[in-house]
Amino acid sequence: MSNPPNFAQAVDLSSLAKPKAAPAGPMPGLEVTAANLTAEFLPLSITKPVIVIAWSARSPESMELVKTLGALETSYQGSWVLGRLDIDAEPQVAQAFQTKSVPYAIALIGQQIVPLFEQSYPEAQIRLVLDKVLTLAAEQGVGAPPAEVSEPEEDEAMAALESSDFIAAELAYKKLLARKPADSFAKLGLAQTQLLIRTDGLNLATIIKEASDSPSDIAMQLKAADMEIVNGGVEAAFNRLLHLVQQSSGDERTKAREHLLMLFALVDPSDPRLTAARSALANALF
Repeated sequence: MSNPPNFAQAVDLSSLAKPKAAPAGPMPGLEVTAANLTAEFLPLSITKPVIVIAWSARSPESMELVKTLGALETSYQGSWVLGRLDIDAEPQVAQAFQTKSVPYAIALIGQQIVPLFEQSYPEAQIRLVLDKVLTLAAEQGVGAPPAEVSEPEEDEAMAALESSDFIAAELAYKKLLARKPADSFAKLGLAQTQLLIRTDGLNLATIIKEASDSPSDIAMQLKAADMEIVNGGVEAAFNRLLHLVQQSSGDERTKAREHLLMLFALVDPSDPRLTAARSALANALF
C-alpha cells in the first residue's frame, strides 16, 4: 500500500516549548506510529472515520484535548475511532499530517486526510465537528451518519408545536435553556417559537396595510417585520427595521435594533441577505 500524501514532507515544530515529563497513566485512543499508520489506521478508515489528535508532552493543552476526545469516543459508541499521535515519538507521521503545532486534529476518511482544527475548543463545539465528520464520511460510504439525540425538553417542545400549543413549546425550550444555557438549538427553537406566538392569528395583508398607514407606530412596524419574516419575506423584514433604525432615535431606535438582531438569529448565518443586513445595520449605527 502506498504512503499517504506528503508522508515525507518536513514540518516546522520549533514553536513548541522544551519537553516536559510524560503523562502519568494511560491515555485514551490507539497510538499512531509510522508502522501501523498504513497497516492499520488507513485500512480502518475505509470502514469508519478515524480521528487522529496530534499531541506532545510539551503541551498540556494538547494532552487535555486527548482526554476530552477519549470521553467523546466513548459517548459516540464506536461510530469513530480515536488515534493519538505523539509528535515527539513519531515525527515522521507528524510530517505526513503536516502538523505545525499541537493540539492538531485530522480525520481519516476512506484513506484520505481531512484537517479539522489546530487548537482546543469546548466539548460542545468539538461534537459539532465530529457530527460533520460522520456526515461527510457517511456520504462517502464510510460508516453511518451521526445519530440524532434529542433532549427530553426538545421532544416536549416539538410535541407542543405539532399541536400548535406555542406557549407550552416556549416553556419547554426555556426549561432546556435553564439546564443548558449554551444550547444553540434550544436558543433557535425558542426564538422561532416566540415568533410564532407573536404572529399567531394575524393576517399578513392586514398587518402590512396597517403598518403602511401608521409609519410612525413602532409597535406596528415590529409586528409587520415579524409577519414578513414568518412568511418568507426576509429581506423585506430586514429593510423595514433597518429603515426604522435609521429614522428613529432613543428608546425607539433601541427597540428597532434589538428586534432586528432577534430576527437575525432566525436566519442561516451563511445567507447573503443576513450579511448585507448586518453591514447595513453597522453603517446605520456608526
